Amino acid sequence: MTDLERVREEKRRWERETLGKALERSPERYDEFITTSSDVIGRLYTPDDLKDWEYMSKLGFPGEYPMTRGVYPSMHRGRLWTMRQFAGFGTAEETNERFKYLLAHGETGLSTAFDFPTLYGYDTDDTEAQGEFGKCGVAISSLRDMEILFDGIDVSKVTTSMTINGPASIVWAFYLSNGLRRGVPLDRMGGTIQNDVLKEYIAQHSFIFPPEPSMRLIVDTFEYGSQHVPRWNTISISGYHIREAGSTAIQELAFTLADGLEYARWAVDRGLDIDKVAPRFSFFFNAHNDLFEEIAKYRAARRIWAHEMKETFGAKDPRSLLMRFHTQTAGCSLTAEQPENNIVRVTIQALAAILGGTQSLHTNSMDEALALPSEKAVRIALRTQQILAHESGVTGTIDPLAGSYFVEWMTDHMEEETRKYFDRIDAMGGVLGALSKGFYHREIADAAYRYQRETDDQRRIIVGLNKYGTEHEPIPLLRMDPEGEARQFARLKRIRSERDHGKWEKALDGLRKAAEGDENTMPHIMKAVQAEATLGETALVLREVFGEYRDPPIF
Repeated sequence: MTDLERVREEKRRWERETLGKALERSPERYDEFITTSSDVIGRLYTPDDLKDWEYMSKLGFPGEYPMTRGVYPSMHRGRLWTMRQFAGFGTAEETNERFKYLLAHGETGLSTAFDFPTLYGYDTDDTEAQGEFGKCGVAISSLRDMEILFDGIDVSKVTTSMTINGPASIVWAFYLSNGLRRGVPLDRMGGTIQNDVLKEYIAQHSFIFPPEPSMRLIVDTFEYGSQHVPRWNTISISGYHIREAGSTAIQELAFTLADGLEYARWAVDRGLDIDKVAPRFSFFFNAHNDLFEEIAKYRAARRIWAHEMKETFGAKDPRSLLMRFHTQTAGCSLTAEQPENNIVRVTIQALAAILGGTQSLHTNSMDEALALPSEKAVRIALRTQQILAHESGVTGTIDPLAGSYFVEWMTDHMEEETRKYFDRIDAMGGVLGALSKGFYHREIADAAYRYQRETDDQRRIIVGLNKYGTEHEPIPLLRMDPEGEARQFARLKRIRSERDHGKWEKALDGLRKAAEGDENTMPHIMKAVQAEATLGETALVLREVFGEYRDPPIF
């Protein structure tokens, strides 16, 4: 009898003799237990659940193929993750103050949230922007706004992440031009633009142009970045918003990786060397409540990406195999009821990200289901990371859950189910084909509906929401400067009156011709913003050439 056969036999004996008697006295709380994504969890996992499991092919060692255990050899023993709190509201002045507050309290990287007019490529004073100024991020309409946003911050010493997609190349040009004006060369600026328009069509919907020209603009940034801004991650392929829209963990993983592989294909089709662009790809994942499901998701993600880069794309540079990712705790898990409970939720989610090997982390503030974070709330969120880093002991060893029968089974399960999604997407003609058929929207809607039904039926307990409720207890919330929008209007008016009109017109005309042809648009966007063209004016040129995207009806 082999060891595995003995384990199998002993498990049957245990179920019959030991477990059976216990269940007669005290039945289990549910007929079946489920993950946050509604997958059924087995009662107990043993070596029998890891059939044909082999250490070197499944795990290996940190910093080596297949990357399951981490992308760097020493992981958090050598360097902690970047503590990058997402920040942005109201005016550039207000957000600049928040940036400095966070840096003073130990943040190690900046992350910028933009308001909806900015995300859609509109200036603050555009009629389409009315009523949305500064509400979900900072309003950035011009190079001057960007200069104010980073006033007093050395952009050669701090890396900056910017959550911007449709007009990503324009906002990136603002940032780079601001650095150049301060005497910082392009090759000394580091950071990330999200620049992931595919997930906009799938989930968040702050898109501007149709898919094909949007993909062209993204590859333009790949090419420009590889030539001029080598420290910059020119894309952060985001599963975060897919999860926030209601997807399961497996859907988040599968759809995000499918998008990443699509970007790689477009880059290669342009003639770019995969080993020139893939090392600057980064990823952005959600950290939800289910500790083990989330840890397994990150481990599976690294293994799948390393395999695809090596086997499908033939990457030779080891850096191309590294899935480096940022994590943000789950905004959709926060409750307006008993908001202090969110501190505990965020701690569990952050722990999953750290144990899963994240390179960068944002912890949500307890009040974000009610408003943008107050200073006290964001300080607690940052302190959560710092306590986990320095007091919990979880950074002492690399991938400490490796070898857990449950975690390894879950990691394998996530990879298997992700590859099934890849096959379904390929059968529809790839990512763009699946988009046109409404595939992603239906999958996410079904998952979100199932989750809500489970919550409504108390099949899933949300503490303080559908069980253990109390009276509403108000907490102090952030208040924005009521005069901020007027100042923004005045600044835009002054920019338009004082700029060199001939230089401005020439730069926008050059951008139009480049967009109509096949030139890389980035050098022309740089010239436009340096000629004081605003975000809305620059985006309008591209709108007129490329058109605007409208979601197809889904039935």
